[in-house]
Amino acid sequence: MRLERTIIGMVHLPPLPGSPRWDGAMARVVASALADARALIEGGADALLVENFGDAPFTPGRVEPATVAAMSVVAAEVRRALPGVPLGVNVLKNDARAALAVAAAVGAEFIRVNVHAGAVLADQGIVQSDAYGTLRDRRLLGIAVAIFADVGGKHAVPLAPVEVEQTARDLVHRGLADALVVSGPATGQATPLAEVKRVRSAVPAVPLLVGSGVTAETAAELLSVADGLIVGTSVKRHGDVEQPVDRARVEKLVAAARHR
Repeated sequence: MRLERTIIGMVHLPPLPGSPRWDGAMARVVASALADARALIEGGADALLVENFGDAPFTPGRVEPATVAAMSVVAAEVRRALPGVPLGVNVLKNDARAALAVAAAVGAEFIRVNVHAGAVLADQGIVQSDAYGTLRDRRLLGIAVAIFADVGGKHAVPLAPVEVEQTARDLVHRGLADALVVSGPATGQATPLAEVKRVRSAVPAVPLLVGSGVTAETAAELLSVADGLIVGTSVKRHGDVEQPVDRARVEKLVAAARHR
């Protein structure tokens, strides 16, 4: 997947089977995902990223089989409805191997990994990377699925002080990440442009995305440094992450991003 002024829209899934707020209706989960996916693509987004956002609280390790099964069902329905759209998978908090399994089953192009190198202290406790297992699974599955790795990640801090430039270099040169994602401190919070510039300077040849807090007002400036944007909260109705995607807000952000 080539990244060049790319807009990736988040498909935040409602609670899935087994999670505390699961309401017992997969049909509603699928309908919600398809509605958001269509609104994003019809509004001008280039790609989609399916995520089990409603499953909080998240496990710091492997998710349950029911989560993998449900995400595969939803992702397959999105793929069927929008067959030409690049598709990604993120299994929260950090189950990259499950994300790869879903990607292999539905033919997705990329996965997002929140902690691909090192370890962080998050609301789940200590979350550790498993680049070793992730890369070997990808090889064994024989799939050309790109790994988009977060530099730091949201709702987390490193267990020990480390320069963002070193984290970026470790992700690329030791974790073999295909692209990097720089985010703000939490969902919907702005990503500092200075942090994006620091990562760009550390690994100038690696595709770089902004992962949180993108708005119509900041999109063009962020794209002056980054290759792409992952958008979620600001394109929801009233800018509320719990609401459905608002096509008009997608169109506004995309128009701002495309303005040179």
